Amino acid sequence: MASDKIHTTNYSNTLIQPAEDCPVSISEIPTTKGGKSTVATVQFELISKHPYTLTSDDVIFRIYADKNDLTPSEHEAARAVFFSKGQPCLRTSPLAKRYGFGIHANEEGKIALYGIETEEYAQLLQDENVAKVKAMRNARK
Repeated sequence: MASDKIHTTNYSNTLIQPAEDCPVSISEIPTTKGGKSTVATVQFELISKHPYTLTSDDVIFRIYADKNDLTPSEHEAARAVFFSKGQPCLRTSPLAKRYGFGIHANEEGKIALYGIETEEYAQLLQDENVAKVKAMRNARK
């Protein structure tokens, strides 16, 4: 029996900073591998084309739904099952771990991307009202 508890990956008023061991100092747009979309390319497309429209949960579930070829009519039930277990949040996103993007969640949990070299990213870093968390490291210390 599925748990009635719904987990979330959403943050509010938070900036996910690139990982300490992120290999780039200027953000890079992820590319496909062998012509196929990757988690990074799909996340980049979804978030960059729809800033402050989607939540972390929306992005993470959309990737799961696409990977599993779910039809739109299956989404509601599948999403409930998917989030009945904890899921990795965007601190594990390759955008923050490898490609040098900060991921900002506003008060409503809607997210947008900022390259680490941008003035907007610098402003978010300075904003005392925005919590800061680092993306997960790529390698263990």
